[in-house]
Amino acid sequence: MPRDEEANRLSARATRYARMGVEAGAFAAKIGASRLNGSGRVDDARAFADALGSMKGPMMKVAQLLATIPDALPADYSDQLMKLQSQAPPMGAAFVRRRMQAELGPDWRGRFAEFDLTPAAAASLGQVHRAVSLEGEALACKLQYPDMASAVEADLAQLDLIFSLHRRMGPAIDTREIAEEIGERIREELDYAREAKLARLYRGMLGDRPLVRVPQVRADLSTRRLLTLEWLEGTPLVDFERANQEARNTIALALFEAWWRPFSRYGVIHGDPHLGNYSVVGRGEGDAREVEAVNLYDYGCIRIFPSRFVGGVVELYEGLKSGDEARVVHAYEVWGFRALSRATIAALNIWARFIYGPLIEDRVRTIADGVKPGDYGRREVFQVMQALKAEGGGLKVPREFVFMDRAAIGLGGAFLRLGAAMNFHRLFEAAIEGFDIATLEARQAAALADVGLP
Repeated sequence: MPRDEEANRLSARATRYARMGVEAGAFAAKIGASRLNGSGRVDDARAFADALGSMKGPMMKVAQLLATIPDALPADYSDQLMKLQSQAPPMGAAFVRRRMQAELGPDWRGRFAEFDLTPAAAASLGQVHRAVSLEGEALACKLQYPDMASAVEADLAQLDLIFSLHRRMGPAIDTREIAEEIGERIREELDYAREAKLARLYRGMLGDRPLVRVPQVRADLSTRRLLTLEWLEGTPLVDFERANQEARNTIALALFEAWWRPFSRYGVIHGDPHLGNYSVVGRGEGDAREVEAVNLYDYGCIRIFPSRFVGGVVELYEGLKSGDEARVVHAYEVWGFRALSRATIAALNIWARFIYGPLIEDRVRTIADGVKPGDYGRREVFQVMQALKAEGGGLKVPREFVFMDRAAIGLGGAFLRLGAAMNFHRLFEAAIEGFDIATLEARQAAALADVGLP
C-alpha cells in the first residue's frame, strides 16, 4: 500500500496544538468568566468565531455542534458559532491545483472539460468546485483541506478542555457521551469514500420519492479526499420563503420525506439539516411558482442508528399519544436512560411533548405558531435544563441524541421559515405504518450491504 502522506501525524498535530492552544485557553477562561458574572461578551465570542473560521478544520465543526447543545456555552458564543457554516473563507487557486494533483495525478486537468478554481462553496472540512466532465455532465467536486486527519485528533483533544470546564460548572447534563459521539462522527466525515457510499445509500432509500433528488456519484473522479457528484441545479430554499402556500407546503413535504422516511424505514438520518444543504427545483414566478423537487446535498454527517433506538422513537410517540406513562418511561429506558426519578421523567417529557406535539395533533397546523426559527425550542430547552438542575444535574444523555436533536431542531426551523401548514400527524402515521423492529433491522442490513457499508 502507498504511504498516506496525510495520515494522523505527530508533527501536524503539534502544529495544530500550538495554534489552537492559545485560542482554546482564552476561550475557556472567557466562558468561565461569563458563567461567574452571568454574562457573555459579544466581541469576545465574535473574535473566537473568526479565529476558528480562519483555521478551518474540525474545531470549527465542533463549535457548530457545541452551539446546538443546551447549556454548553454562553448564549453570545452560541449565536456567533452558529454563523460559521456559511462564512468559512475559501482556499486559493494554487491550493486547489496542488490538491487536485495529489488526488487524481499530474494529468488531473485533462480529466475534466472544465474546472472552476474558484470554489462555489466553502465550509469547515473542505470546499466545493463546479466542473464539467468530458461527457458534458455538470459536476460538483468536494475537495478536502490538507492535514485534516491530524487536525481532527488535535482539535478533539482540545474539545476535552471545553467539556471538562463545562462539567465543573455543574451542568444539567453529562457531556461525556456527547464528546464521544462528536468525535466518532467527525472522523467519519473525513472519509469521502464513505460519504460516496452514503450518497448511494440515500439514492436507494429515496429512489421512489420523486420530490427528493439525490446526486449520482462519479466514482472514477473520487478518492478518500475528493468526492465528485452530479451537480444538481436549484434555487436556495430561502428564496421560496415568500412563495405561495402550496409551493411552501410542497417543499416542507419533501423535507419531511427526506428526513423521516430514511429514519423510520432504515434507521438513518441526515444529521446536518441546515438550509444550505437543500435547494429547490421550481418553475414560474411570483404567486404562480410551482415546486418540482428538493435537492438534498452533503452526505458526510449521516447517523446510522441501531433498530432499538428507532423503536424507542415510535414507542415514545405511541405513549404520548395515548397518555400511557409506563410506555413513555419504557421508551426512555430503551434509549439508555437509567434510574430515572419522577422529576427527571417530567423534565424529559417537556422536550418530548415539544418535539412530538405537531405529530400528535390530527389537524393542519404550523410546526410552532408564532415562534421565530431562531427561537425554536429555546424556551423548552430552558425549562428542561432548569428542571434537571433542580434535580442535581448530571443527567447522562445517550450519544444518539446529539444528531437526533440537532436534525429535529434544524428540520423544525426550516418548516418555520417556510411557514408550512400541514397535517404532520397524518404524514408521521404514514411514515411509521406497519413499523416493526425486526423488519427495519433486516431492511437496514440489506441497504448497507448494497453500498458496501458495514
